[in-house]
Amino acid sequence: MPCFSLRPVALCVASLWAASTSFSAEVVQAPAAPSGRDNTGQPVSPPPDAAPAPTSTTSTTTTLKPIDVTAKRLRDARIELSPQVGTTVYSVTPAFIESLGKGAATSFDDVLLRLPGVSKDSKASGALHIRGDHSNVQYRIDGVQLPENISGFGSSIDTRFVERLDFITGALPAQYGLRTAGVIEIQTKQAAVAPGGRIGVTLGSHHTLEPSLELFGSRGNLSYYLSGSYVSNSNGIENPQPTRNPAHDETRQTRSFGSLSYFVDDDTRLGLLFGTYNGRFQIPTNPNQTAGFSLAGVSNIASGVNSYPSTQVNERQREVNRFVAVSLQKKMGPLDVQASVFHQYSDLRFSPDPVGDLVFNGVASNTLRSITANGLQVDASYALNAAHTLRFGTQFTRQKTVSQNAVSVFAVDSTGAQASDTPFTLIDNSGKTGRLSSLYAQDEWRLSPQLTVNYGARFDRVSAFTQEQQLSPRVNAAYQLSPGTAVHAGYSRYFTPPPQELASQQSIGLYAGTTNQPEVPTGNNVKAERSHYIDVGVSHQLTPELTLSADAYYKRIKNLLDDGQFGQALILSPFNYDKGNARGLEFSGTYTGKQWTGFLNLAFQKAQGTNIISGQSLFGADELAYIAHHDVYLDHNQTVTLSGGLSYKMGATRLSSDFLYGSGLRRTASGGTPNGDSLPRYAVVNAAVSHTWTSSPTASVEARLALLNLFDKSYLLRDGSGIGVGAPQHGARRTLFAAISTRF
Repeated sequence: MPCFSLRPVALCVASLWAASTSFSAEVVQAPAAPSGRDNTGQPVSPPPDAAPAPTSTTSTTTTLKPIDVTAKRLRDARIELSPQVGTTVYSVTPAFIESLGKGAATSFDDVLLRLPGVSKDSKASGALHIRGDHSNVQYRIDGVQLPENISGFGSSIDTRFVERLDFITGALPAQYGLRTAGVIEIQTKQAAVAPGGRIGVTLGSHHTLEPSLELFGSRGNLSYYLSGSYVSNSNGIENPQPTRNPAHDETRQTRSFGSLSYFVDDDTRLGLLFGTYNGRFQIPTNPNQTAGFSLAGVSNIASGVNSYPSTQVNERQREVNRFVAVSLQKKMGPLDVQASVFHQYSDLRFSPDPVGDLVFNGVASNTLRSITANGLQVDASYALNAAHTLRFGTQFTRQKTVSQNAVSVFAVDSTGAQASDTPFTLIDNSGKTGRLSSLYAQDEWRLSPQLTVNYGARFDRVSAFTQEQQLSPRVNAAYQLSPGTAVHAGYSRYFTPPPQELASQQSIGLYAGTTNQPEVPTGNNVKAERSHYIDVGVSHQLTPELTLSADAYYKRIKNLLDDGQFGQALILSPFNYDKGNARGLEFSGTYTGKQWTGFLNLAFQKAQGTNIISGQSLFGADELAYIAHHDVYLDHNQTVTLSGGLSYKMGATRLSSDFLYGSGLRRTASGGTPNGDSLPRYAVVNAAVSHTWTSSPTASVEARLALLNLFDKSYLLRDGSGIGVGAPQHGARRTLFAAISTRF
């Protein structure tokens, strides 16, 4: 039964899991407490109609090790550090993930696309967007906020290690800052008492091969969970053509993750989190392109000669991300504290085709971006009395970014025409050490059993390519109108610094007189975004099986941050609009029966900006002049998104189907208006069937068959036009996957 009340959340979550709910929307007063877990670390509860378990001298309660009780107690305390009063929380459990086509092999971004207000984009443009923002998403694993990595085609998060995911939007409390469009709170799978694991493999269309392995267990006071996976296929990035099989589009990706906990005593835990991601991508070719530049011995524009067809272009991209965090968690009566030190390294290298890129683009850029982040995060909670819980904390991050570029270009004359067919190379290297620091304090005030208010403020400061700071007040309220109806409202002031690794505008003059010179030869450095955010919502449990919710938001923005792909390298660059706004409505429904479960989400949104005030060299003069005096839609604005799914479980067999609908991202209008039109709408339907054979409480085999894009719809995500948009990208055509896994 979905949880929408302000009753004690431990009871609410227990009833939710008992009914096998897999997806829910919540207005939360207090953090959720986990229920029991099976040997995979997934939550389990008896069926809602189950009779009490018989007692005996050999009941499971006598075999539980003290480490399990301590782990649950300290985990509840850690969750208590992050209040969610007055926010909108959409929760995803493993049962929901298993109902998707590829199950736990579903990419993490594809899981998020099944949530309200999340719209799909191409991997080259950021993969997904939340409530009209380009990226601006914060990821937390077991309470530790991950430093920002360089955005690329792949994700370092593997869906397999997720036990529960809380997707938090709206007017956020003070502990959430810097990246605020959405917060992804991940609770990882925990170790079981008995050692065990899961091994599986997924095979399918586009030469897909995806083996995976999970290991878990405990030894004395040490518990561990480890996972690893490998992905290989020939459809790594969206196809620029509507064909079924893209050309030159192979990818190889590996992921690993580990969570270790050592319980010093009943009130103290040492934790270690680590993860790695390595991705290699071919950039798909776009056939029948016309040569734009003359290259000695290869092409001559005047005579129409070109011996290097676009199908031979060989561009590649490599992505690396790794992180590690060490945490000390301590419970001292009414005081709970978690302190973490973390390190992250991320880099992205784009390798051009040194001939093809010069022939078709006039520029061949060998580009490396890297960022190294080290920092400290401390969160504390103090139960002052029955009515007040104080929370406070700090975070400090030191970032070192490196940009290395070897750019081959042609000389041009005063009119901009190519003056030589012999290229030369410019070296464009730079680096920066920056700092982010934050402080926050807040009070959760329970005025009555029905009404809770959380108020506070945070202070953020950035020192990098921009030197800025802001004090941001926050206030949220949640009120229980009736046993089945809850409302919430909140206001938050936000401060969002630009991504440091992409924010420099220092080398514009280097390219004067070359085929890489910008039409506008100046550009201001990117600034921090500042905004006012208001959110109100209501949820109602219509029947024991059906819960409905609605949410509305408005965001007024100064220095609106956006990203785009400019030039030939597939690396995003940030810029600012002088002002902007975003507004929207979201509706969600969840149904949970004994055999049937389902969800349906509908969202309307509108996001616009006016007057570009930084990164001007990325744009054409006419484009800048128009935007200076007109509100334009952001390129990632999608007016309507719709998602839904239905699952039927009959014994050990599950049948499921889900769909995604989008009204279309923006493109340049026929009259040349930037982002003045939208792409055609699309809908994609997926279906899957799975069956589990269980031989013992700790051993089972699962087989799965999935068909994605069931009706083989060809649809455009991007058409190559619009503000900061590169080549066209089409959604994947029909794909078939078969998987088998075993738990031991």
